[in-house]
Amino acid sequence: MAENRKESKNINIKTHNDMKKSVCIYFQIHHPERLRKYHFFDIGKKHNYFDNYANRSELEELAENCYLPTNALLLDLIKKYNGKFKVAFSISGSAIDQLNMHTPEVIRSFQELAETGNVEFLAETYSHSLASLSEDSDEFEQQVKRHVNVVKKPFSERSP
Repeated sequence: MAENRKESKNINIKTHNDMKKSVCIYFQIHHPERLRKYHFFDIGKKHNYFDNYANRSELEELAENCYLPTNALLLDLIKKYNGKFKVAFSISGSAIDQLNMHTPEVIRSFQELAETGNVEFLAETYSHSLASLSEDSDEFEQQVKRHVNVVKKPFSERSP
């Protein structure tokens, strides 16, 4: 069985003209803020609409079981393949804000990936909205510019 595994690692996928195929791995990360229970009688009295406990709990679980292990694996692959392994991320601005607030270690793991120069952070609308479908193109442009500014701060300044 070990022999089969070893052989499978050495298989090269080739096209009809004997060239290796390229694969683009793209990750989309968005974490909408959870709303707390808001009753009719809270109108005009309470203005805290978000369930910060639920947001933090969910992000801590995602950090431990998904983001941190995946980023560690990606970093290992980048190092193992001497920079030939590349990935792209699109992380919504609202997800970046929440990660900074509740699980900054995840932001640090993305920064470590950015430092390799093999990770590209893509722009999108700040809150992963459908503003591109709106007739108001200014709204779409403003959201993308806002997102670009949020992404530049922690990630692009660290790229080599």
